[in-house]
Amino acid sequence: MEQTNPKYAAYIQILREELVPAMGCTEPIAIAYGAAKGREVLGKLPDQITVEASGNIIKNVKSVVVPNTGGLRGIEAAAAAGAVAGQAGLLLEVISQVTPEEQGEIRAYMREHPVQVEFLDSGLVFDIQITLRGGEDVARVRIANYHTNVIHIERNGEVLLDLPVETDDESGLTDRSLLTMIDIYDFARTVDLDDVREIIGRQIEYNMEISQEGLTHSYGANIGQVIRANSHPNDSFARAKSAAAAGSDARMGGCELPVIINSGSGNQGMTASVPVIVYGRDIGASEDRLYRALVLSNLITIHQKTRIGRLSAYCGAVSAGAAAGAGIAYLDGGGYDEVIHTVVNALAIVSGMICDGAKASCAGKIAAAIDAGILGYLMYRNGQQFYGGDGILSTTVETTLVNVGRLGKVGMRSTDKEILKIMLGQ
Repeated sequence: MEQTNPKYAAYIQILREELVPAMGCTEPIAIAYGAAKGREVLGKLPDQITVEASGNIIKNVKSVVVPNTGGLRGIEAAAAAGAVAGQAGLLLEVISQVTPEEQGEIRAYMREHPVQVEFLDSGLVFDIQITLRGGEDVARVRIANYHTNVIHIERNGEVLLDLPVETDDESGLTDRSLLTMIDIYDFARTVDLDDVREIIGRQIEYNMEISQEGLTHSYGANIGQVIRANSHPNDSFARAKSAAAAGSDARMGGCELPVIINSGSGNQGMTASVPVIVYGRDIGASEDRLYRALVLSNLITIHQKTRIGRLSAYCGAVSAGAAAGAGIAYLDGGGYDEVIHTVVNALAIVSGMICDGAKASCAGKIAAAIDAGILGYLMYRNGQQFYGGDGILSTTVETTLVNVGRLGKVGMRSTDKEILKIMLGQ
């Protein structure tokens, strides 16, 4: 792709927007960010916090450990952490600077000021509204559609910010409809690596560090360690799968290390990157080829997730696992055909895996998604593939991605509601 092509600059900007650092699962961190922002507006520690959240937010925050809280879980802990000790200017690293003393203050605050949680049925999949009261003063902050998108701020009835919002409106971001598989492949193959070196280099550093943490310490169900202990040490595919799962083990278990996210998700960021990094290093790939494979995997993940939406009943690890398989295919010398058939084969195998919130089992789902991505690649390498007309597959890769997006966004909408009811015991 020529640097003069408008898509060239757009693709770099998309990577900048999506591959950002976050500490902890991004939905509770978004709540913490909103609470920290609300405290700034209120000007003091609130006496009362009310969090109204859409179903997908409740689902993704309910069971996960909030980092830097001493093992606390859920919406209440995220809101209290943000209000008591958060620094809104750090965005998705809002509670990365919490001290041990402040952890005690968070617990004391929750004992003395229980956080109220309410279901918000606004029609938006991603919607958080936080109200903070302190004496006679009231502040409100609303975040919608993506994790740092503050669309409304008010204090004592005075509106300080009010932006229009529609379902899945991401107008503040670069147009994702510019992404196509053929252009992503062309861009990854030809991009001046100096234009993406900082972005991708940071992803390698952060995500490999938390992966190693998960492989060496106990978190959650220790899926990464289980895979590694039961695989041949020279099995590069198993090493790639276990490393990504271990990063999720640590992250879902409250590890305080940041990750570089993809499409608003740390699990997706690790799934799209760690297997590619581990496999590339195992086979001795050059740094340039590894960076290009990571550009490819990240953009393919974003391309799929754009059609599905940031939150859904469709497990985002499926999209990232298919993309990781494509990155591995590229590392092995595969061209465009190998890349797209890897993605299609993988989606034929595991599309429909449900998202039932952030928790320890996400690591197992990541392992399954990466396994499908690898199998999708191995199939095509061995002259095998699934064809258009097989289930939800179409005759072109782009149409297949449209079908998968429809499945995840529209077809699984009722599934999403039932998952939430089950999780809430209704």
